Amino acid sequence: MTEPSWDHYRAALAVLEEGSLSGAARVLGLTQPTLGRQVAALEQALGTALFTRSPTGLAPTEAALTLAPYARSLKATAEALRRAVAAEADGVSGRVRITASEVVGAEVLPPILATLHARHSGLALDVVLSDRMQDLLRRDADIALRMAPPTQAALVARRVGTVSLGLYGHRRYRDRRGLPEIPADLARHSVIGFDAETPFLRAMMRAAPALGETPFAWRSDSTLAQLAALRAGFGLGACHTTLAARDPDLIRVLPEIVWELPTFVVMHEDLRSLRRCRMVFDALVEGMEEYCRV
Repeated sequence: MTEPSWDHYRAALAVLEEGSLSGAARVLGLTQPTLGRQVAALEQALGTALFTRSPTGLAPTEAALTLAPYARSLKATAEALRRAVAAEADGVSGRVRITASEVVGAEVLPPILATLHARHSGLALDVVLSDRMQDLLRRDADIALRMAPPTQAALVARRVGTVSLGLYGHRRYRDRRGLPEIPADLARHSVIGFDAETPFLRAMMRAAPALGETPFAWRSDSTLAQLAALRAGFGLGACHTTLAARDPDLIRVLPEIVWELPTFVVMHEDLRSLRRCRMVFDALVEGMEEYCRV
């Protein structure tokens, strides 16, 4: 049996809904003979009659009534496909899920994504803030900003630069407690740090051994909470040098303490064919490159 085309099903559905060949032909923009041939081809392929003539037009057979809901489903799918292709051709639309660290997601991404959304208002963006690495292979997110190179072969990554962190204190803290002049002075200062020990924290301690010997006066695993405590003048804490440069009240202390984080924009290779994902990926690359250059 020859597999019928969608055109044949569409023709039969139009006849069913309009009740005549002439009415269906007008709706589909076809000639009546062309439409008749398509219906006849479908009947031949299925091996059954779909319509019988009646005084009021063409009456559907039981086979046609059975076929109708499936044909309507095909019609809905075809229209959805057409809308999706049109959206891709006319502009960028759809939902993209992005994951980034708390500080990057709250402090760096908003202006980048606001500019992107102003150009493509059809984009819907989910931004997941987490300092834990989301699994792109399991599609926990579509695109990730990471401070470490990806190790999975199925991921596409672009290095956008290096995010530098330093140790800072607020002017209010300086006025109240002063600032350390050498690393050993940290022992008499209030330091903002993490609660749970993590590989990242251990790496920070290796880069600044004096911090490892100083009890944290503020402990939180939320880097946003740490940043808020720093800005409130609670104590000394780590901050992106680019962010700190925007705030004249933050003062760099012990400039020899530096943490360098290689930064990547990453997505699953299967998403490169989706225009909305490519556009978001490219916008993040451009924005993060600029952020890392400052």
